[in-house]
Amino acid sequence: MAAEPRKGTRSSYLLALGLALVALLVYFEWPSASPSAPASNSTVGSRLQGGTGAAAEALDVRLERLKAPPPAPDDMQRNPFRFQAKPEPVAAAPPPAAFRGGRRGTASPPPPDVPQGPPPIPLKFIGRLESPSAGVLALFSDGHGLRPRGHEGDIILGQYRIVHIGVESVVLEYLDGRGRQTIPLTGQGAGL
Repeated sequence: MAAEPRKGTRSSYLLALGLALVALLVYFEWPSASPSAPASNSTVGSRLQGGTGAAAEALDVRLERLKAPPPAPDDMQRNPFRFQAKPEPVAAAPPPAAFRGGRRGTASPPPPDVPQGPPPIPLKFIGRLESPSAGVLALFSDGHGLRPRGHEGDIILGQYRIVHIGVESVVLEYLDGRGRQTIPLTGQGAGL
């Protein structure tokens, strides 16, 4: 038979909890009897009054700059913290002159890299299927969910012709004759 809790015990717990809560409120809200510690600013002021020159230099505020008129709205180099002069624009140095006939000097810079040939074919060769009845079939992925496939000589995506299907690569060419590209086998599911 289980013993029932007494009603007096429950009310005494509530009374003790209320008294503890009141005691905490009084503790945190009551003004302390001990003198308060000096504010952190008063110690800085006493040091400055003591005459240390290094601290006075470190607190140079430059209040006169606040009285200057604000810059015009069309000023593109606006800096709200103008404690320094604007940097001067850097002029580009002229290119070094090229010398002929083997004389010493700096040569002209090489021409910029220009991509040669057609753009790369954006297909990945992900596998091949072999069967006695259908022959060798190449499987591709375009990276966007489209999975074209075909035999040697077939046209893929209306732009590319399969020239050769190897064991580890496939050769595709553009239909307009711009060039060929060998695409290596990337494995099943790679890059999808």
